[in-house]
Amino acid sequence: MATGISALVIQEFCKVLGPEAVSTSSEILEAYSHDYTEDLRFFPFVVLFPTTTQEVSEVMKICFREKIPVTPAGARTGLSGGSLPVKGGVALSTSRMNQILEIDERNLQVITQPGVITQVLQDAVEEKGLYYPPDPSSKGSCFIGGNVAESAGGLHAVKYGLTRDFVLALEAVLMDGSIIRTGARVLKNSTGYNLTQLLVGSEGTLAVVTEIALKLIPKPRFSLLLQVPFDSAFEACEAVSEVFRAGITPSALEFMERDAIKFGTAYLGLPDTLPESVQAVLLIELDGQHQSVLFDDAEQVAAVVEKRGAGEILIATSKEEQNHLFRVRRCLGEAVKGTTIYKEEDAVVPRAELARLLSKVKETGQKYGFQSVCYGHAGDGNLHINIIKTPDLSAHQWETDIPYAIRDIFQYTVRLGGTLSGEHGIGLVQKNYMDIAFSDKELELMRQIKQVFDPAGLLNPAKIFPDRE
Repeated sequence: MATGISALVIQEFCKVLGPEAVSTSSEILEAYSHDYTEDLRFFPFVVLFPTTTQEVSEVMKICFREKIPVTPAGARTGLSGGSLPVKGGVALSTSRMNQILEIDERNLQVITQPGVITQVLQDAVEEKGLYYPPDPSSKGSCFIGGNVAESAGGLHAVKYGLTRDFVLALEAVLMDGSIIRTGARVLKNSTGYNLTQLLVGSEGTLAVVTEIALKLIPKPRFSLLLQVPFDSAFEACEAVSEVFRAGITPSALEFMERDAIKFGTAYLGLPDTLPESVQAVLLIELDGQHQSVLFDDAEQVAAVVEKRGAGEILIATSKEEQNHLFRVRRCLGEAVKGTTIYKEEDAVVPRAELARLLSKVKETGQKYGFQSVCYGHAGDGNLHINIIKTPDLSAHQWETDIPYAIRDIFQYTVRLGGTLSGEHGIGLVQKNYMDIAFSDKELELMRQIKQVFDPAGLLNPAKIFPDRE
């Protein structure tokens, strides 16, 4: 029996879901005790595997009655601790809710359950000549439901937008077991409060999403990718906004500093073939329906970045070449996590301020004695800041001083017009910095919204809001 939940309640879960969908095995509990956030572990008492909205509803009714905390859990690839069962209770897995229910080619829409892997959905609609652009680096393993919870972005958000820009309607279950349906399968909707967009990005704290309607677009026919090296990371960042000011909107614009490239190539077992003078690389992708237009745009991009001191530009036109160049960028999160203890921040600023943010990170590292590895979605002004626990940092410094360093970085980020997270969410690890971005009144309004949806505070507890003194 799972400690903390009575045998009678476990039997109720088994009656609703079937015994095979109720697990208290140590292996399953361990798997659901963590995500990709640092090295944190919080064990649930039991893991449940529903397959339908009605099953989720019945489970939630039991948990509401028994005051059992519920933490929605998808693929657990998150980086802010959003799916960590901090209060024990139930980890509610969506892994068996993994069906694409409909691909509507006439209206360019897809209806899906939350446990579908993002890349599986992308591949399925691509077979129909359609395109679902949001593509976080973990797209080969993360679930659509988690993407909705965090309003995930990815490489192509710079041109096409975040997950929230593609969600038309949701089916969701509230903590008391009520089933609600928000939005509509239409492109314009001015009917009442926008509950759909309230749920998107709410990190599983307001409801459990069980069905999602997403809009699609026609698949671009052509793409090309420029690998642009710089001897200065600062100049690479400065070049980003100049590309847009030249009238070009890339489909992806990614930044990697040299240390990030070293982590990535070492992780993949690839040689680092860049000249020693190169301190940063921009990956600039262009896509569209006409190849000649892309080559014209590429010439304009080259002219812009060369004024900022770019080195020899490599152009990849085939998918194989492009995937090879993107491979290092996509693996960086796993590369850093698999190599060292770290803390990852997800700050975002107006793109023209990216160079100033990068400079602040390096200055703060010198002040507090930490090494940082930076990369990210430069076209969005979104910098992933990995603070590395090097051997010369004591445990006391890591636990006590580094949070002050992170606070310094976030305060500067907000002064630049930015905010704490571009796509990873707040979850557990960033919640005590929320006072930097929001006033007491603003935070109280958010708490009141949480109270309306979840009056007992049982759904994904201890997330988003700062700890009260």
